[in-house]
Amino acid sequence: MNLLTISVGIVEWVTDGDRQVPTGIYKRPVDGAQQVTVNGLAADEQADLENHGGPDKAIYAYTLENYNYWRTELGREFGPGQFGENFTVTGMPDEAVHIGDVFRCGALLLQVTQPRVPCFKLGIRMGDKAFVGRFHHSGRVGFYLRVLETGSVEAGTAIEPVRRDPAALNIRDAMLALTKGPRQQEIIAQALAIEALSEAWRQSLRKRQS
Repeated sequence: MNLLTISVGIVEWVTDGDRQVPTGIYKRPVDGAQQVTVNGLAADEQADLENHGGPDKAIYAYTLENYNYWRTELGREFGPGQFGENFTVTGMPDEAVHIGDVFRCGALLLQVTQPRVPCFKLGIRMGDKAFVGRFHHSGRVGFYLRVLETGSVEAGTAIEPVRRDPAALNIRDAMLALTKGPRQQEIIAQALAIEALSEAWRQSLRKRQS
């Protein structure tokens, strides 16, 4: 596992139909050591602080394995940060990463808190509004990280597993909590029992319990 690229963005205004909306989804790679606090990369900006950023969603990670999948599916090439991620990583596919898992990346100690749930701004970024649903149902959504130990980090740093959460609820399975189906309530119950789960997802899943 390795941190391939670090990407940050500034808030930009983009066109969505007949309106202008702010977004920080346009992430671009940066070189050198980057300072990371409990709220994420110091150089990064988010437009919607209610749904992005903060201690529970400080860093968004997306793996190279997913990039390869979308390149094949869409017949397009993508550069790092295309999906709005801060960390482009390798060796961390969604089915192998679990909510609550803890990883060491240089000075940083990081904990997985929830899957990424895409919004309409990903469709703007991809130039295809329908892509949001496709991304969601693929299960290849990436994950948010909480920063347990802060510091600086740079691209090329190895990522080492520290602790696997005993519930072993992987990111792809966790997304089933958002879709009505035979496993939805089981997955919701499993997720809610994980101490590391983000507060936003905890509140959202409680509303979906039957």
